[in-house]
Amino acid sequence: MTRRASGLTGIFATLALAACSTPEAPVEPAPAPVSETASGERCVGLAAIRSTRVVDDSTIDFTMRDGRILRNTLPHACPSLGFEEAFTYSTSLSQLCSTDIITVVLQGGGPRLGASCGLGTFVPITPTKAE
Repeated sequence: MTRRASGLTGIFATLALAACSTPEAPVEPAPAPVSETASGERCVGLAAIRSTRVVDDSTIDFTMRDGRILRNTLPHACPSLGFEEAFTYSTSLSQLCSTDIITVVLQGGGPRLGASCGLGTFVPITPTKAE
């Protein structure tokens, strides 16, 4: 019986030490690279935008007149953006910036306005990543 009690004492001591130790921080996977270059632009000229493509509730690709594609990843998901694939914006400047707000255009039953959401920075991506 002494031997069994001694074994249990060792187990309890190990558990007590484990409970007092600081757990290691979980290792988070590195984010997938968005582009070949990590630098982003805060603003783009409105006249330089050829077209836009909504990827999902958090991502819009801006195709520029010079052929570049700039991906804007919103800081927060914008409800219904990915479903409606339409948005509007209003700016008094001749450029669209990361501080500007877009508003989802709800198209069912006539155009109505939906959620308003802030933009992120404009990051260059390769055309293959835009698909």
